[in-house]
Amino acid sequence: MNNYSKQREEILEVIKENKMHPTAEEIYQLVIRKNPKISKSTVYRNINILLEQGIIQKITMSVGPDRYDYIHQMHYHAICEVCGKVFDFQYPFPVKEMENHIQKQNKQQIEITGITLYGICEVCKLKKKEE
Repeated sequence: MNNYSKQREEILEVIKENKMHPTAEEIYQLVIRKNPKISKSTVYRNINILLEQGIIQKITMSVGPDRYDYIHQMHYHAICEVCGKVFDFQYPFPVKEMENHIQKQNKQQIEITGITLYGICEVCKLKKKEE
């Protein structure tokens, strides 16, 4: 059981305030602006505690460091394969139906905790056209 921590609250606020889906290092850099005495290990440890508590989620990147997101409502992610930017989106996926279908196919119990789509964002598409 992890008790309340002022430092953890500061870290969570940084994650809540930033819709850019920051990396652990970016979270640390933003937190030390508010609390210069906080150590990197404290930030990383508290990120893990917030993950374990289900307050934030980790977005595993195929290239580069993982990113983190505050779970404020059910949503999913689309990641640009060119620049790596992560975008939130909402869609009424039939999650339970999908889980049941996959379970019947593979004979294993699963739980869908996130759906991530990959593509190319509008900015990168425009850059590609200009080349």
